[in-house]
Amino acid sequence: MQGIGIASLVILVSNIGLSLVGLFIAPRLIERCLFRPNEFAQGQRRETIVTSGFVHADLPHLLFNMITFWYFGVPLEARIGTMMFALLYMAGLLLSQYGSYRKHRDDPAYATLGASGAISAVLFAYIVYWPNHSLYMMFIPLPIPAPLFGVLYLAYTMWSARQNRGRINHDAHLGGALAGLAFVAIFDPGAYGRAWALLAR
Repeated sequence: MQGIGIASLVILVSNIGLSLVGLFIAPRLIERCLFRPNEFAQGQRRETIVTSGFVHADLPHLLFNMITFWYFGVPLEARIGTMMFALLYMAGLLLSQYGSYRKHRDDPAYATLGASGAISAVLFAYIVYWPNHSLYMMFIPLPIPAPLFGVLYLAYTMWSARQNRGRINHDAHLGGALAGLAFVAIFDPGAYGRAWALLAR
């Protein structure tokens, strides 16, 4: 694999460092970074729409997100360049919060955190650039063609978001995925034509 880019390095170090500090040294850091749509709607703690994307609920949450980011983010940064990759990541982070905001802005008890939305944006941009690759889902040891993986992922997140169960923020996953696809369509629309040509071979 090619060397890690500066944007990927900064994102990894920031997520790992802040999450570990919050989990083991200063737990109040996690609380201060949580994104609470109700507070955001009232003009309070607006910075948490960003800071919440750099802390995690526990070690498995952090580990899964960072492994996923490493696998897809590092090659994607090498492909599209550091500035575009950083813009993609931040767009995914910000736009992935929209669904949570719309659904929970009247709920003072709701809070969310984690980099999953931004990483979903990275994952779906990766699928556009490498549609002929196969991806793997946890607990399913079979390769899944990237476009099929994307369709299954979107279907699952849409269904799960409607169920509104568990601790996983499926709204952020869906928002991030759509943000990643839209980002490529806006800044490199020819990528979709190239993807189709690869699949048609």
